[in-house]
Parts: sequence; structure tokens; C-alpha cells
Amino acid sequence: MNVTQDPAAAKTDWGPFGRPIFDDPGARALSRVGVVDVGSNSVRLVVFDGAARSPAYFYNEKIMCALGAGLSESGRLNPEGRVRALSALRRFQHLAKGMGLPPLSAVATAAVRDASDGPEFCAEVLRETGLKVHVIDGREEARLSAQGVLLGWPGAYGLVCDIGGSSMELAEIQENTVGRRLTSSLGPLKLRDIKGGRKGRKAHIKEVIEQLKGEMGPQRDRLFLVGGSWRAIARIDMHRRGYPLKVLHEYRMSARDVRETARYIETRNLDKLRDACGISSSRMSLVPYAIDVLTRLVKTFKPKDIAVSSYGIREGLLYEQMPQRLRARDPLIEASRFAEAKDARVPGFGSTLYDFVIPLFSGARLAKRRLVKAACLLHDVSWRAHPDYRAEVCFDNATRANLGGLKHSERVFLGLALLHRYSNKRQGSAFEHLYALLDVKGQHEAEVLGKAMRFGAMLMLTSSGDIGSLRWQPRKRVLHAELPDAARPLCGEVAEARLRSLGKALEAEVVLTFSKPAPPSDAQ
Repeated sequence: MNVTQDPAAAKTDWGPFGRPIFDDPGARALSRVGVVDVGSNSVRLVVFDGAARSPAYFYNEKIMCALGAGLSESGRLNPEGRVRALSALRRFQHLAKGMGLPPLSAVATAAVRDASDGPEFCAEVLRETGLKVHVIDGREEARLSAQGVLLGWPGAYGLVCDIGGSSMELAEIQENTVGRRLTSSLGPLKLRDIKGGRKGRKAHIKEVIEQLKGEMGPQRDRLFLVGGSWRAIARIDMHRRGYPLKVLHEYRMSARDVRETARYIETRNLDKLRDACGISSSRMSLVPYAIDVLTRLVKTFKPKDIAVSSYGIREGLLYEQMPQRLRARDPLIEASRFAEAKDARVPGFGSTLYDFVIPLFSGARLAKRRLVKAACLLHDVSWRAHPDYRAEVCFDNATRANLGGLKHSERVFLGLALLHRYSNKRQGSAFEHLYALLDVKGQHEAEVLGKAMRFGAMLMLTSSGDIGSLRWQPRKRVLHAELPDAARPLCGEVAEARLRSLGKALEAEVVLTFSKPAPPSDAQ
């Protein structure tokens, strides 16, 4: 759709993009699009690409500018931060031009909206770079952050807390909609200007959060944490616990974890802790302020659990434009479909394989069946890797990839299933320390799925067609594989060995039969 030619579209507010980015509601792929987030602490460029419902990060660069440093006292943007931010935006514009991107879409948050010279800065950016910066208010920032969470967690419910350098926003989400929204001045850059030392700061934090609770009402469901300072605290929590999977998205903490990590931060050398956790010095300098906010936030709202979201404002801007048909899709399945279409040797075979293996999981809930579906779609996307490393490459990709809608235990399930797609054994892998994130039953189910895919892949010829069926009788411990007679030449000794391996994993007797095609019926 060309918005310059469509009068109805011309009246539509497309936000910072200034144009529709999801022209076709049925589209599977997203045209490459760049978003710039001018925050109080950092300026970031993200270029999205890939599956429309689950966009991947084609490019991601952050420059720490501290635009909001000293804002509480001066009322103006940090002069040095302005220079750094303008330099970063020039660079981003050049990068976008080199990538052949459409015009970048830029939003600015608390520092620019609160500073007396914010409009002057935006005018300077436009003059020097040609980039128009859209300044959003606190409630809009809260809404976009919450929508970013919904992009990664369809159907999520709870309280979203987005902390930036100069502000902190709260938004409630339920039934795929954003409810009440509030903004506050509880950003670390502003908190370090509070008088009275840490005692005065903590008293101020308590007062503000009590006011927020009074306006938001009870919020006892999940607390979603959005923002760089929260992610830094999560890294420290991982380090303290010796947590094996260094993926921040969907990382879970409890109220007790927050308390213990707060004490851990207080008793450690911050420079050594920064090095151990891979946190920048500018970000680490804000952690002592942010942890005081988080401690009080958790103590006041008492959420049932806490989850870290890597998705926020930038992803919320994409979600804003998604038609409902697209929002309703499963981001995991969409990302897997996209990967299959791009990288598999026989795109489309994943659905055939799913129909073949799903009888082994006939009583499984939807949450497990979607993992089986994703594994089948991804079963052949890593074929280019060296055979000696293919199994581990599959595991690594599944557990660390930018995939939404996946708990860490589910990442390990998917990784193990794909590992067993290429290997009978998982012992001795470089990733063995991650297996414990999945219970023993889940590990066994992943092995069964992987070995079923390993056998089914031997029958891969085209994206569609009859490859036969599996019938599993758990009480009798009998696995019946019925293949079409046309598949007989494909079922050689390697395929039979893989079938026996699957039977062994199930502790089952294996029965292999071939069905002949039905004779043609007499013409009437």
C-alpha cells in the first residue's frame, strides 16, 4: 500500500515509522527496518529482519551517552552526552544508508522530554543528520514497553516495569492489552542526585513506589523487567547463582533472589564484579541505585515471580503496527517457519515430519506440542555445519537464538531434541552442564523426539507426500512404524538402525510394516 496515494492511509498515524511496515497482514517476512532509541543513558540502533511475528536482530549497536546525567540539577541535557549522542546518530544514519534501509525511525524518552534544551537537541539532530526524533511522554513509553513484552510473550499478564536512565514506567498487561500506565522519576541517573545519601535515596524510593502502588492497585502476578539496568542486575544474579545459560530473555528470579543479589552487590567490589559479569563501567555505576529500586518494588508489589524481558520500546513499536491476525500467531512457530524456509534443504518437510512424530506425544499439552512442532520445522536448518559438530551446533542455536515465547527449560528441550536429531548420545557434549535446566522426564522426551526426527528424516524426499505413520502403544510397549511401499527403497540398514534406536529409547518392541497402495476403484 502506498500511503502517498491512498487518502484513507494518509490520515492514519503510523507513529515514528511514518509508513505502514506490515503492508500485507498475511506476510510471513518483515522487510528490514531500523529503529533508534534515544534514551537517558544510551542511544541504540536496532535493525529488525526475519519473521514478521518474531523479528530477529539483523544489527544491534548501543553507545552509552548519559544524556540525562546531571539533568535534575541543571535542567538541561548533559553537554558531553549531547556531543556523543549526535555523533552516534550520524553514525547510525550512515550505517542505515549502507544497509539500504528505509528511513530510520527514532524515539526519545525521559531525558529529552524533560530537558529544557530537548527541542533544541531534536532540531540539531534533524539539521545535522536528517533524522526526525519523536519525543514520547512517560505513559506512551510505558505502553510501548508493555507491547514489547507482548511481542515476546503472547497472552502474558502482570506488571511491566521499564527502567531507563531518568525514569521508570509501570504498565499492566492482561488479555493481550495494556491497561493502567504510570511514569515516575525513579531512574538511576536522577536517583544519584537525591540528597541525604543512601538513606535519603531509599526513603525517596519508598515514598514514590508507595504512591505508584496506590494508583496501580494490587499487582500480584508476574513482574516483567525491561531495561538495561535490570538486565545488568540479572547478569549479576546469574553470576551469584552459577546459572549455566547466559540468556537474559525469560530469565526468572524470585523475591528471595532479589534480596540475596542486593546483599551480594553490597558486599562485592564493583569493578571486579563488573569484569566477572561483562557489564560496562557506565552501566555498573547505575546498578547500586537500580537494585535499591528493585528491592523496594518487589517488597511493595509482592509479585508471584519475576521475569526479565529483552524486548521493550523498540519491539513495542513493531507490535503497534501489527494487524491482529499477525499478533495472534505464535512467535516461536513463526520464527521456526522462517528459518526452515530460508535454510532447510527441503522447505516444508517440517510439517510432514510433525504429522509423522506427533503420535508419540498424543497426550501432550499444547505447550509441549508447539515445541515438537518447532523442532520439526528446525530439524534440518543446520545441515551446513560440519557433521562432527552438527549436533552441538543445533543445541547451541536453539538455546541461545533470538526466539520469543520460550522458557529456559523449553530452550533446553528444543536443543536436546535437535541434538538427538543428529546424535544418538548426548553425554560428553560441551553443553552437558545445561541439561539440568530440564527435568529427567523432559530430557527423555526430547531424546525420543530427536530420535523420531532422526528416523523420519531418512524418508525426506519432498515437502509433502505420504511418508507413513508411527503408532505408539505405551502400555504394550510396542512401536509400530507403517511406511508406504514406495518408501521401501529408502528404508535401508541405516534407517532401520535409527528406528531401533528410537525403540530402545522408548523401551519398546519395534514392528515395521509396509503398506501397498490401494488398487484403483472400478470406474462407475
